[in-house]
Parts: sequence; C-alpha cells; structure tokens
Amino acid sequence: MITAGTLSVYQYAVSNGFNEPVTRTMVFTTLISSNIFLTLINRSFHYSIFESLRNKNNLITLIVLATILLTALLIYVDPLASFFRFQQLNTQQIIISVAVGFIFTIWYEIVKFFNRIKKMV
Repeated sequence: MITAGTLSVYQYAVSNGFNEPVTRTMVFTTLISSNIFLTLINRSFHYSIFESLRNKNNLITLIVLATILLTALLIYVDPLASFFRFQQLNTQQIIISVAVGFIFTIWYEIVKFFNRIKKMV
C-alpha cells in the first residue's frame, strides 16, 4: 500500500508538471511520512493506534521527532538538499505528501478493528 501511495504521489507530481527535484522530494516525503505512521500503527498488532499511544514510549517520540527534524533539514538546508537533489516544497505539496502517507498506512487500523471484532465473536 505504501508503494501504491508513493507511486500515486509520483504520478500526481508528474501530471502537474512539477520538475524532477520537486517530484523526488514529494516522493521522499511520502515515504518518510508513511513510515512514521507505520511505526505508530504497528506499535500493536491488536490495539488501535489511540490505545497504543496511551502507553508511553519516550524512544518512539524521540525517533519520530528526530525523523521529522532530519527530513526537514534534508529538504530545507541548502547543502543537504543540493546533495540529495531535493527542492523545497510549498505547503500544498507537503500536505499532499503527508496526507497520502497517512491514508495509505491507516488502512491497517481497519484490519486491526475487524480482527478485534472477530476475536470477540
């Protein structure tokens, strides 16, 4: 599903005439955001993300914040962005990339929901 989401962002960027660095950056941002959401969702294969977030885990918080910070540095700090051939994204491009990352990983919450219901029956 993450691959499908990433490819859809790629197709969106190409069809809207974005240049290669913007397309690359949007795809990268989608992959990173998908993996952040996947990390949060997979904290438990049974309980919902809301239930599992109640269990405090400082390491997860640190890892997620460090990932967001490093991603921002890679995109918005010129020497790093140049090295990876990234280009700064506008607000709409970031929202699209993160939203697709969310949508294409949150489906697993539905699977967990039905699994919980099946175990109750």
